[in-house]
Amino acid sequence: MQASTSPKAMALISGKKMTLTERLEQTRALTESLVVHLSEEDQCVQSMPDASPSKWHLGHTTWFWEAIVLLPHCPGYQLFDPQFQYLFNSYYESLGPRQPRAQRGLLTRPSLDKVMAFRTHVTDALLQYLSSRDQLFSEKFLYLIALGINHEQQHQELMITDALHLFSCNPLLPKSGLNLQASQTLLDSEEPCQWIRFDSRLAELGQNAGSAHNFSFDNEQPLHKRYVEGFEMSNQLITCREYLEFIQDGGYQKPSLWLSEGWAWVRREDRQAPAYWLAPRGTFNDSGHWKNFGAEGAEQLQLDQAVTHLTFFEADAFAQWRGARLPTEFEWELAFDHPDMQHMLGQAWQWTRSAYEPYPGFMPGDGSIREYNGKFMVGQQVLRGSSWATPQGHARKTYRNFFPPTASWQITGLRLAKDCK
Repeated sequence: MQASTSPKAMALISGKKMTLTERLEQTRALTESLVVHLSEEDQCVQSMPDASPSKWHLGHTTWFWEAIVLLPHCPGYQLFDPQFQYLFNSYYESLGPRQPRAQRGLLTRPSLDKVMAFRTHVTDALLQYLSSRDQLFSEKFLYLIALGINHEQQHQELMITDALHLFSCNPLLPKSGLNLQASQTLLDSEEPCQWIRFDSRLAELGQNAGSAHNFSFDNEQPLHKRYVEGFEMSNQLITCREYLEFIQDGGYQKPSLWLSEGWAWVRREDRQAPAYWLAPRGTFNDSGHWKNFGAEGAEQLQLDQAVTHLTFFEADAFAQWRGARLPTEFEWELAFDHPDMQHMLGQAWQWTRSAYEPYPGFMPGDGSIREYNGKFMVGQQVLRGSSWATPQGHARKTYRNFFPPTASWQITGLRLAKDCK
């Protein structure tokens, strides 16, 4: 079975300035459009514990609206199916037990048709409620709608990266069939890399509490001051060509380049190249005919495009090999507005050397959304920017993504920094 999207909803996918209600309808339509060409079998399989089936994402993003918005704030709303509160909860302890994360691929039932009916039921209820009572909404409630939109956009990117991981595990290395018309593409780096200097300064970073029309997640807040020492940053992302030089110079065989935990990971995983790279003729030192697995299956490695699907450990080891380092997230944010910095958004998430921690004065949201970001502020590294799979308009200068240092199924790359001498 295939997911379907109404012509009216699809027509709203455009670059025009939209009302909050239109943004909601556009976001719901885009989620469904991503998987319109996937089979029901494609959408049920889970390739690893960190990835989720497309069908689960379709259900979970709908559960979020039902559990976080409709049930607590919309009197008279009727649950679509009480069992879905268990099946599609992700990690919200305050909202009850849930299907174990590593076992989401066992949910052959409910059918995809029923999940899509769930989506229609919830979307119709949201649109009806928003259209009938606009004048009574508090700013806090409207922010909750914006949070739901941004939450679903996060899952749109996860649907792409999780599906790519699934298909990478198939020995046929098939084309994904994902509908990526609204996504961006990786661009060639056409100019030589430059080092841009930034002087020491007391900087204002982050932003104050977001609103429905100037949205930010709680982990981007509050606006605060931080002294940043002078630094230099490369204006380009590291390319596949540059990373191939690291491989050919024995980068994966030199423990001196790696953090201790990273070296243990290299040996444990027998890693010799980035995820999804396919070595020519079984050797990792041959200079030609490398391939890369992506949405179109296995294709020739594009040497002048940004290297992606790196772990934090790989990014850090490459920086050490080049006699540089990864930037801190604060350096990255300061560099964002410089006119010579390229590909800060829309190509690859960029690993930073910053641990994912709360800003001074951080306050998590109220109620169930208190669990959204704050409880993950340990054992993770911050990434900045966005990738080609990030929905357009979702990312911004202050956005803080985060993953554990061994994550590589996301579209993650790097740029370099170094201290001013």
